[in-house]
Amino acid sequence: MTAKQVTDSNLPVARVGVLGFGGLGQAAAKVLAPKREMILVAAADKHGYVYRADGLNASECISAYQCLGSVGYLEPFGKLTTESVEELISLSSSVDGYFLALPNLPNDFIPTVAKQFIKLGWRGVLVDAIKRTSAVEQLLEMRAELTEAGITYMTGCGATPGLLTAAASLAAQSYADIHKVEITFGVGIANWEAYRATIREDIGHMPGYSVETARAMTDAEVEALLDKTNGILKLENMEHADDIMLELAGICARNRVTVGGIVDTRNPKKPLSTNVKVTGRTFEGKISTHTFTLGDETSMAANVCGPAFGYLKAGMQLHKRGIHGIFTAAEIMPHFVR
Repeated sequence: MTAKQVTDSNLPVARVGVLGFGGLGQAAAKVLAPKREMILVAAADKHGYVYRADGLNASECISAYQCLGSVGYLEPFGKLTTESVEELISLSSSVDGYFLALPNLPNDFIPTVAKQFIKLGWRGVLVDAIKRTSAVEQLLEMRAELTEAGITYMTGCGATPGLLTAAASLAAQSYADIHKVEITFGVGIANWEAYRATIREDIGHMPGYSVETARAMTDAEVEALLDKTNGILKLENMEHADDIMLELAGICARNRVTVGGIVDTRNPKKPLSTNVKVTGRTFEGKISTHTFTLGDETSMAANVCGPAFGYLKAGMQLHKRGIHGIFTAAEIMPHFVR
């Protein structure tokens, strides 16, 4: 099966790559496996990459990574290299789009990866699930470069920012004025080591920590911190790009947006329900609050990877129409990937 084939009822198939193959990247591969509109053809981690134009087996990729430490060990399509991202981009010009399932540590890491795509002359669609406002601001400064390069970039397209930001944008339509947007998330994972990079990013939001200090922490130091907190991370007033995304969309000033939550690193059950509350004044002068709550049974991975690929599909539609540059989850509706 190739990218331009039609499988049924004129259903085109897009060739998709995943950069980063930790917990989120592996989940992304699982999400893609049953899809008919997208096939996984490329994946990379920091030790290697794998590329197969007619599609990869998600289980084989995950097994190679978990057992041997890199998708680069997957023969005969993998390659071990310290320049995995750059080599894969150069090799895979026929890939329609990439999900950047990468940790943004340091804070300019994903913008730096985007610059690699530009430098290597790749054209297509990129989507990220980036968190920090300052990182999104760096990407927004690249708007002209991305447009000129023929890249359609969808940023902040995970759960928050992403799914909940889009829900807030929709809920805001009931009001004449938005007073506040409150995003509260609960994440439960059985073992922090399955999402090492994500947990480190969360630690970077805690009082007394920064992106740099969290990145420099050893696994033993992370475990020691989690022992002190009984595996619980409480996060308040986070630097989350929902604020700049809603401001850019004209919904409200960024100082009216707050994001926080609880991450339980020792229990897959969510410590609290993830939700967004939008409070505003209607044209009749009434003050009211809309609340959108995610089902507790949906995992972090489901709420990040599903929207990411929905936005990737939306980005592909824009790209086909010759629309390039950068867009956020609050500007464009995701398209469901069948």
